[in-house]
Amino acid sequence: MSFFVAAVAALLALLTYLLHRRLALAPGWPAPVRGTVAVVLALGWAATLCALAIQSGVIDPRGARWLAWAGMTWLAVSWYLLLGVMLLGIVALATRLAGQPNARRSVLRIGTPLVVAAALGTTAYGLHEASAPTVTPVTVTDTDLPAELDGLRIALVTDLHVGPIRDAGFTRRVVDQVNAQRPDVVVLGGDLIDGKVGQVSDALAPLADLEAPLGVFAVSGNHEFISQEADAWMDHWESLGIDVLRNENVALTRGSATLRMAGIHDVTGRGPDAPNLDQALSGVPASAFTVLAAHQPKAADSAQGRGVDLQLSGHTHGGQLWPFRYAVLLQQPVIDGLDAVGAVPVLTSRGAGAWGPPVRVLAPPEIPVITLRTG
Repeated sequence: MSFFVAAVAALLALLTYLLHRRLALAPGWPAPVRGTVAVVLALGWAATLCALAIQSGVIDPRGARWLAWAGMTWLAVSWYLLLGVMLLGIVALATRLAGQPNARRSVLRIGTPLVVAAALGTTAYGLHEASAPTVTPVTVTDTDLPAELDGLRIALVTDLHVGPIRDAGFTRRVVDQVNAQRPDVVVLGGDLIDGKVGQVSDALAPLADLEAPLGVFAVSGNHEFISQEADAWMDHWESLGIDVLRNENVALTRGSATLRMAGIHDVTGRGPDAPNLDQALSGVPASAFTVLAAHQPKAADSAQGRGVDLQLSGHTHGGQLWPFRYAVLLQQPVIDGLDAVGAVPVLTSRGAGAWGPPVRVLAPPEIPVITLRTG
């Protein structure tokens, strides 16, 4: 762990050094400006390291959420500063290749303040976009759906990531939004927290007030395992009245019709917490309409030909910070929305919260509410 921390600190220091060269030295600003830029960048580097320590539970977030917010927000600013100076560097290089080397300094003097303004503006926009998830109505039509299940509504809540920055107040707003939709079922799709049970469990307390006549269910996400307290977290969820699906399924009855709700552990689980689809679908009749909760969309690769009628997932955040959206497809088959992975329809939520920076750019948070319809 100490090697990992040192590597992260060194990487952030390298980023800070590169930004200082491009923002302060390359434009040739006078010494007071260069010094001011150096101080701001150094403070941002230190705040980000503290925020990462809070995020991992090394520092208790209670009383320090403001520092986590500042450090993680600065990380988003740094990302957009990096994109901006890279673009500015390309423009400056183009002027040199065009035989106008003297124009380079003018390009940097004019462009650097614009890059800073754009990075700050984009981050400010992203803070606003990430602050309030909205309900996304989704209709899933399937000819195999029993008539008595027509109109059944499932609210999908994933990727809250409460704890280091967002507290119980954020969770309460999400719970109120879900309850206002009057869903029949609520599915919590993992990555509900960042941190340790003893430090941030209070941030999830409002989940006990979720209301759904057919039940509230949850599956683990990768961040529960990153916390190294996945089983403790799932036990805590159960203490809030949530049914945790640990590679298992339950029968939900409406009238004379039955829906099978199955759930598997995240793919990062190991040992008894490893995902086991055979176990999760054990005893499910071939004719049953089956909904599978799996944190990562790529779990659908293993669900092919197993009678899964709909998979509910999260994890991707829709990329969260543009242009990471385009990198998601390197690891997942889908990014967000309703799509087919092979023969399995997968509804992937962008998530209600945000990991790391409380910032979302062109990936607004959401709470999908799925209405099942017969074909």
